[in-house]
Amino acid sequence: MTRALLTTLRTELGAEAVLTDADVTAAYTRDQMPLAPAGQPLAVVLPRDVAGVQATVRACAAAGVPIVPRGAGSGICGGANALEGCVVLVTTKLADIVEIDPENRLAVVQPGVVNLDLREAVAKHGLFYPPDPSSYDWCTLGGNLATNAGGLCCVKYGVTSDSVLGLEVVLADGSLLRTGRRTVKGVAGYDLTKLFVGSEGTLGVITEATLALRPLPQAPGTLAAAFSSTRDAGAAVSRIVREGLVPSLMEIMDATTIDAVEKHLNTELGAGSGSGALLLCQSDAGGELARRELAAIEQICRDTGAEMTHATDDVAEGNLLMQARRSVHYGIEALGASMTDDVCVPRTRIADLIEGCERISEDVGLRIAVCGHAGDGNMHPTVIYDADAEGEFERARRAFDAILELGLSLGGTVTGEHGVGKFKQDWLERELGPVGLHVHRQLKRALDPGNLFNPGSMFSLE
Repeated sequence: MTRALLTTLRTELGAEAVLTDADVTAAYTRDQMPLAPAGQPLAVVLPRDVAGVQATVRACAAAGVPIVPRGAGSGICGGANALEGCVVLVTTKLADIVEIDPENRLAVVQPGVVNLDLREAVAKHGLFYPPDPSSYDWCTLGGNLATNAGGLCCVKYGVTSDSVLGLEVVLADGSLLRTGRRTVKGVAGYDLTKLFVGSEGTLGVITEATLALRPLPQAPGTLAAAFSSTRDAGAAVSRIVREGLVPSLMEIMDATTIDAVEKHLNTELGAGSGSGALLLCQSDAGGELARRELAAIEQICRDTGAEMTHATDDVAEGNLLMQARRSVHYGIEALGASMTDDVCVPRTRIADLIEGCERISEDVGLRIAVCGHAGDGNMHPTVIYDADAEGEFERARRAFDAILELGLSLGGTVTGEHGVGKFKQDWLERELGPVGLHVHRQLKRALDPGNLFNPGSMFSLE
């Protein structure tokens, strides 16, 4: 049966699009999460068009072989990890920006388009695609859609689903579903678009998306504020939100993160020795509006105990400050093996989360660096460990789970933007409850009765 399936796939897609050499397919077996399980796929296929995706789905359905859809592999929840004997369907070859419609402020794209490439393409028309995950320079829109990715600008512009007008999706029988519309308003029928965004490849394969664009913002002004404690920084965030200020970006970094980034960039962030937290804010309101907004935020930071504040409307200087935030991953990477968590809590509980991570760090005897999107409460505690030291992996996993437990206890969620994947299924069940999980299973069975797409990811059907 497997030989027949491979023959069919090579006939339909071309031999060069069907990879079976284990040394080659190894690069497609897992994403960036070291803990999530991964198997050896039967094959990795790279279709170049929608017809190729449909042919792959039909062939695998007939053979009873599961499909794991995959983008660039930048995820950190194991959602794109291969199952033993599956077909990994990679969408990176479907990489066309089909249309940019400046008058209606929308773009039609295929899933293999890199996030940054779309942003640069629409900027030429004076337009802006807001979602900007930290991996925006290499992650693809298909993966962003599958996980409902967020990014640094979520506080003002929302997550991926807030920019999606419609989709084209290959269903389990190979048919092509079109959801949504190109109009600004539209409430006909169920909102199937939002159902598929964030479904992590468990309901179908997204082959095209119609995305809403915004006018290109003004060059942002930037503010950095250093605090002696995370409690003071958290108080600043709460007050900024309470007073109705909506910066285009508001990020927080704890002391461990600050130290890692300074060492990586071989520079000082100006936070000062012993700073407990650094808050970075931007306003893209433009001109005097941006200056007034940042001045108001700066005053709040001072009122809540900031030891240092620095505001600038110089774009180059602002970019240098933001380089620190975008370099967090690389700075932490230099400290050892790591696993990045993804929890979202009410913005008033950010300080509680960071202080809780400090207690967990002491309990397990491992460093935990915390940074995240303070504007929406989505935090990324990262557990640092020595992969070669006996027992440290287990302690890191214990810390990872303790952070999820902490997030839920603070009224939060176990994932703000990275998804559930093959690693957080038990936690999803705890968050959803039995009725919520039952509804998820009913939807899965209705759209994918053969459990063809990414089985076992997010939740099991049992």
